[in-house]
Formats: sequence, C-alpha cells, structure tokens
Amino acid sequence: MNNNFINEIKMSMQMIINEQQMEFLNQTLLNSLQNKIISDFQPEYNDDILDNSKLLSLFISSKKVEGCSEKSLKYYTSTINHLFTEIKKTVVEISTNDLRFYLSNYQDIKKSSKITIDNIRRIFSSFFGWLEDEDYILKSPVRRIHKVKSGRQVKEILTDEQIETLRDNCSEIRDLAMVELLSSTGMRVGELVRLNIADIDFHERECVVLGKGNSQRMVYFDARTKIHLKKYLESRLDKNNALFVSLAQPNSRLTIGAIETRIKNLGKKCNIDKVHPHKFRRTLATLAIDKGMPIEQVQKLLGHVKIDTTLHYAMVNQGNVKIAHRKFIG
Repeated sequence: MNNNFINEIKMSMQMIINEQQMEFLNQTLLNSLQNKIISDFQPEYNDDILDNSKLLSLFISSKKVEGCSEKSLKYYTSTINHLFTEIKKTVVEISTNDLRFYLSNYQDIKKSSKITIDNIRRIFSSFFGWLEDEDYILKSPVRRIHKVKSGRQVKEILTDEQIETLRDNCSEIRDLAMVELLSSTGMRVGELVRLNIADIDFHERECVVLGKGNSQRMVYFDARTKIHLKKYLESRLDKNNALFVSLAQPNSRLTIGAIETRIKNLGKKCNIDKVHPHKFRRTLATLAIDKGMPIEQVQKLLGHVKIDTTLHYAMVNQGNVKIAHRKFIG
C-alpha cells in the first residue's frame, strides 16, 4: 500500500519537477514512511445522521424557526423529496452534474417555465447551503449552478372598470367586503384569512396584519370598505372571531383556497381573465406608484423586506413610461 501511495504522489508531481527533484522526493517519502503502514481510509458515516429524510426534517425545522410559512415549508419539502425520489443518492454523493441533469429533465418533462426552474434551484441552494453550514457536506453542489435567466413579464392589473364590475356582481355582502378590503389595503390573502374581527379599527380605518416571517404591519382601508365591512359583520349571526367565515354553518374561518376559488369564480362570472387575490395587491401597488406615492412608502404598505420586490410594480404601466418620455425627453 505504501508503494502505491508513493507512486500516486510521484505521478502527480512528474509534470512540475525535474528528474533530480523526483529522486529526492522518492527518497524523502521512503524515509518518512519507513515502519509506517498506510491503508485505504473509508469514512464511516453515521447512517442515522446522513439519512436524507432526517436531514430534510432538520432543515425544515430550521426554516420553521426562521419564520417560514407553512405553505413555504410544504413547498420546500415536496421539492426536495422529489429530488431524492429521482436521484437515489445520499446528500454527500449528490454532485453538481446530478442537479443539472435533474433540472434539465424536470424542465423537459414538466414543460416548466424558467422562473419555476430557478425557484427549484433556489430551494436546492438553500438546502445544500444549510448542509454545508452545518458540516454535513464539504461544499454545496449548487454553488456552480447559476441563476436561471428569464425575460421580465409585464403582469396585468385590474382596471377601474373591472373592479367596479366585480363589485356589482358580488351576490353576497361577504364577498363584496372581501373585494373591498383586498383592493383598498393590498394585503396578501394569507394575511386576510388570519384577521379577526377584533383586529379591525373602524374609527381609524386600519388594521394590523401578520405578514411573512410573522412580522406585523399596519394597513389602511377606505370609507367604502368600512361601510361594506360593517354591513357584513352586522349580517352575521355566528360567534366566530374570524373576520371572514363560510356562509354555511358552522361558519368556520375561510381558508386561502376558499377565498381564491371564490374570487376566481367571481372573475369568470364577470368575464374577466385571471382574477385572483394577489391581482388586487398588484393593482393597488401600481396605482399608488402611478399617483406619486414614494416607493419607500409603497414598500412599507405592502410589507416587502427588499425594495427590489416593490420596484417590480413600478414599470407595469407602460402608458406612464410613454407620458414620462414625452415630458422629460420630448
């Protein structure tokens, strides 16, 4: 075994040292390894520690402590579990090429957009980065996989006429109150479902919502929202503390899925494409920027941690770009 070890070193050095230096290296190794035995070393990993499912569980626990939502945690879990299903290796064996082939095949099979593939890449980066930080692996294999470039898409917002049409077609006062609150506050649907009646300050026309990362912020609503919200609450006979509940007994708190379905069906009823709760949020942000609200205040209103996220809304209205061009450039 010693001779093999010496020969491997000599082969590695033969391109950078001359014959005389090689002889000196050979003699030095023979003298240093005299009376010593070298054997193949195979690291003994603890199967319990390096079990993929257990490492994933530990990772998810760490993300939960950091304040990730249940929805995000489920997405992390399902995405990484799918990787383990396709690549039947332990995390220490998964290479950069394994991940590249996986992402490429995933895109071909699922016909996924570049944005979706980059979201998966970011999840892998977070997971393997955590494994590296926790010393389960030496180096993250995602380091050499760069961000997936994708063209920026201009996302639609709701027009004033469309919002009025949605209001006119609400058959339930509850749905009207929902539409009003979403359009006037720009809150996330996840924030909406967590609201309780006690959270609403009708006098100041404001309420505190619990956003991403369990961070609280104040949002504000207009007089029209106040009127319809009060009418809705006065019409209720249940004792539930939730702000929005199901129409049928036992009048349980509405879920995100229930609100998304209700809003989507309302949009279909009005022949308006792709109506969903987040579209109200995007519309509010765009209108606020169009009317001159400072970007920092819009960021605060929406609860964005990074202002770059808010800036995505600043260029939605191409008409404003045209007007600005004529004003400042001619």
